[in-house]
Amino acid sequence: MQFNITIFQDEDGMFITEYPGIPGCVSQGKTEREAIDNVKQAIKECLEVRAEKGMPLTISTRQLQIDI
Repeated sequence: MQFNITIFQDEDGMFITEYPGIPGCVSQGKTEREAIDNVKQAIKECLEVRAEKGMPLTISTRQLQIDI
């Protein structure tokens, strides 16, 4: 499966990754590569927990256009 994640570097230099399709599915790493590897594991664990609880695996996400 493919997942779109977000990644950014915080004020302390850590890379923060998140999968918006699962609320709270966030990880981090000292490098971008480490953060990506960590969020892969986080996604797997989040999916397992949601499946065990009978929850939908993901939530809907959409793109919006906002004129600025």
